[in-house]
Amino acid sequence: MRQIFLDTETTGLSPENGDRIIEIACVEMIHRKLTGNNRHIYVNPGRDSHEEALKVHGITSEFLKDKPTFDKIAEDILGYLQGADIIIHNAPFDLGFLDMELAKIGKPKFNTFVASVTDTLVMAKDLYPGKRNSLDALCDRLEVDHSGRTLHGALLDAELLADVFIRLTRGQNVLLMDDSLGTHGKSLNVSAIDLRTFDLPIINPNALELAAHEDVLNQIDKSSKGKTVWRKLPSETCALT
Repeated sequence: MRQIFLDTETTGLSPENGDRIIEIACVEMIHRKLTGNNRHIYVNPGRDSHEEALKVHGITSEFLKDKPTFDKIAEDILGYLQGADIIIHNAPFDLGFLDMELAKIGKPKFNTFVASVTDTLVMAKDLYPGKRNSLDALCDRLEVDHSGRTLHGALLDAELLADVFIRLTRGQNVLLMDDSLGTHGKSLNVSAIDLRTFDLPIINPNALELAAHEDVLNQIDKSSKGKTVWRKLPSETCALT
């Protein structure tokens, strides 16, 4: 499984009003391990950043004036991203800018080049409803060190997002299967996963939870007219002994 954590910085908030991408960063992870095969590109947007945006990322027009324009880096970045699962925090924002930049050079929408796009903001809202779920808030909640994030930077944010994602999905074991089957579909290769890398807590039920569980079992036993296996086994075992 090849996953790319992607982040951008822009001149402002609105691609519809002419704002452009000024920085793209991609951090690669394969089978939940960072590979170091990343991409980090500054882009000359051909315009100044809004004052408020400049306060956020600190990337000046002077710094960007000798950087390539988006059309010069598009093929490289799209080739790198081809077919990967893309993970973005607040994906509609970045996708809006990427789709705009691609449209300017006659390319189809971003999602046509990749396998999927996952929005970690949506994931976080499902896991922590009603709470702050910015990247900084998630770093605090999940104990990810973001002390170096004084300004927003695409590469640092993509690296932090990768760490946050691993912690958000900890314990979700996925068997990675080889697509190739034998002629009768009987040969299946499965990649081994070392479960020792996962630190799963053991949470014992309290008295109320045990009582509620027992009540459910009793209801099922009653509906099946006493045919439930978990009720029959103890008595049969005792009879044999």
